[in-house]
Amino acid sequence: MKPLLTIVQLQTVAAKFAEIETTYNEPSLYGVTDGKAVGTYLEHKFKVYLAEKYDYQHGNSASGIDLPSLDVDIKVTSIKQPQSSCPFKSASQKIFGLGYHLLIFVYEKYDDHVNKTGRLNMQHTIFVDKECTADFQTTKGLREILSREGNNDDIVAFIIERNLPVDEIGAHQLADQVLQTTPLQGYLTISNALQWRLQYSRVIEQAGTVAGISRVR
Repeated sequence: MKPLLTIVQLQTVAAKFAEIETTYNEPSLYGVTDGKAVGTYLEHKFKVYLAEKYDYQHGNSASGIDLPSLDVDIKVTSIKQPQSSCPFKSASQKIFGLGYHLLIFVYEKYDDHVNKTGRLNMQHTIFVDKECTADFQTTKGLREILSREGNNDDIVAFIIERNLPVDEIGAHQLADQVLQTTPLQGYLTISNALQWRLQYSRVIEQAGTVAGISRVR
């Protein structure tokens, strides 16, 4: 029987995997420039590596995340433009977080033209606690409004100015939530789209210095 996977073990395995992957030359990656293809390759390889050592619940389209039993989604991104997309559930995710943790692999890709292989030099492996997954500027602005005795109208005006994807009734409901529960400071940059566009430059910079953002490797 393999042991059940925990968050701590996940981070340990991720660090070891990134260390191994950095030295591995892969012929199928040679000449590949599509970030989605690289991400699919690395994510699949990591899940196989994980399954060899631990027992865990595999994600599916219904759960929407890769490791539902741990509330963790795996993200793979290039250091050139560290970002990815994720499903949009509600505008409140920008204020109160995505609702799950992120394990982020950040790579720099090299091609060996002599041997016709590609290599992913793993630059960063970062774990972001779900409490840190809200939008940085949105949460910063709302926390400042609350510190200045802001009311429902002030918060609604801010939500509208920030172009959160919500109608006026929804904006007032969000404002009530903010007044009841002060949002924690988020560290992602989340852009509005049909899917959320997550940008990771700040978490890369802050990893290891902010509670909830760990530099795994």
